[in-house]
Amino acid sequence: MQTTSHILMVRPANFGFNPETAENNFYQKTDSRTHAEIQELVLREFDGFVALLRDQGVNVIVVDDTSDPVKTDAVFPNNWFSTHPDGKLILYPMYSPNRRLERRKDLIEQLMGLGFSVNEIIDLSFFEEDEQFLEGTGSMVMDHDQKLIFAGYSLRTHPVPLKYLADLLAYELIGFDAQQEIEGEWTPIYHTNVMMHIGRDLAVVCLESIRKSAERRQVQEALSKAGKKVIPITAKQKFNFAGNMLEVSNDGGEKFTVMSQTAYDSLNVGQIQQIEKYTTIISPQIPTIEKLGGGSARCMMAEIFLPKS
Repeated sequence: MQTTSHILMVRPANFGFNPETAENNFYQKTDSRTHAEIQELVLREFDGFVALLRDQGVNVIVVDDTSDPVKTDAVFPNNWFSTHPDGKLILYPMYSPNRRLERRKDLIEQLMGLGFSVNEIIDLSFFEEDEQFLEGTGSMVMDHDQKLIFAGYSLRTHPVPLKYLADLLAYELIGFDAQQEIEGEWTPIYHTNVMMHIGRDLAVVCLESIRKSAERRQVQEALSKAGKKVIPITAKQKFNFAGNMLEVSNDGGEKFTVMSQTAYDSLNVGQIQQIEKYTTIISPQIPTIEKLGGGSARCMMAEIFLPKS
């Protein structure tokens, strides 16, 4: 259950800098290039990423973003929905009002048209009415085999919807405060998947971001108990998206750890060797998407765990 060979990716129509999300996403940076120049670069990066996955036999479902309404962050679909082996599809409450436009009924219909069974749609967007948010597998990093949810609390990850979902899935919740130092001030990390990744046999985590020793110990013990090889990364590596990874597979059962070239370049030889003991690394070059969008490779991939009809 921890890895899937089916990934959904959204090819962006109007990618760009989103000031609403930049309020608490330090990773986003503005760019002086024209919209047309940026769009051309982003499509080249996106298509190259898809090609790398397909070259390794990973099944990639590419859905085109709709040009209207404008959705600058549509390339990050993992934030608004997740899928599960029992046929559940869950829709999530989003922090940024303009990102709520990304929730698309037609995308779900496309999945069903490809033979995937959606037995139940659970819509948690009602939490938005109370300013409570939970942005999918950005807010949470799950160990499906052990039925664990790891989540760092932030303005995009609130305790109430988090516990609601954990109870719904019958997963154990391990919540903690994950913070980063920016210009001398400690602030919450906006998404857990920036600082943490869990594969079938290994986990990559920025432990120094969990400042409370009891919470840090709880995370370490849970990962060790689950049989994961824990690979610590530094805060500097985290700022280079080294925590933003996803393990995928192909139909032959080969496992791959997907991370951006930026993330790969930040790792040391020992860390790379440890990851390659368990998986093959795929590292697309997506610098424009990372700079303006503030997200990296993992954020661009929505896992499809749905059963086939």
